[in-house]
Amino acid sequence: MGMMTKTNEIADGIFRLSTFVPNVTPDGFTFNQFLIKAEEPLLFHTGPRGMFGLVSDAVSKIVPLNKLRWITFGHVEADECGSMNEWLANAPRSEVAHGMVGVMVSLNDLADRPPRALQDGEVIDLGGKRVRHIDTPHVPHGWEARVLFEETTRTLLCGDLFTHTGDGPALMAGDIVGPAKKAEELFHASCLTPTTGATIRKLADLRPKTLALMHGSSFNGDTEQALVQLADLYDGWFGDASRTAHGK
Repeated sequence: MGMMTKTNEIADGIFRLSTFVPNVTPDGFTFNQFLIKAEEPLLFHTGPRGMFGLVSDAVSKIVPLNKLRWITFGHVEADECGSMNEWLANAPRSEVAHGMVGVMVSLNDLADRPPRALQDGEVIDLGGKRVRHIDTPHVPHGWEARVLFEETTRTLLCGDLFTHTGDGPALMAGDIVGPAKKAEELFHASCLTPTTGATIRKLADLRPKTLALMHGSSFNGDTEQALVQLADLYDGWFGDASRTAHGK
């Protein structure tokens, strides 16, 4: 009740669509989608089915729904792709694109139209923008997890990485790792694996200019340092968990 979706351009042609839900945590929680405006517009995250009306209305003010070409998301989860089929029904030119694992395990069955399976590192030319698919299995969670990197603006579409609570500004440059640490201690949502830190450090090698976060403010500070610090945080937690498991 009373929810609204706010729109902000966080990089050239990349729009953050943010819906604040106050009762998810004591500070509330944002659910963000990202629209890339190009000859072939791309949506990253669909939002859950209950938010389809809000999000689709926000998208339609930037590009007509019948022009939307690509529907994408980080992993298979209700807030990431719950309204996928509503988007397919209302955007007749649109096509779901995801990694090979996500398509094989889930989306061949769940999507109302056949999805496009992408190889790790494959690029989709949107016409004026280019997005690179990068597999990040189990980071932050889900075998099929992945991110997208928009190459012309160097925007990393991070999915659930750096999740934090509250309703902050659309774009910030301050501390992003501290709030992400607090949220992880609240939700315990991320997989701790031997490769979690290394996977995140590879994203730092992309030298992104902007981090587009699904939950919380997007970030345009020192992105490389933030990614390395996040990797160090997860490595530390993995080490602690391993020592506990082995009674050390």
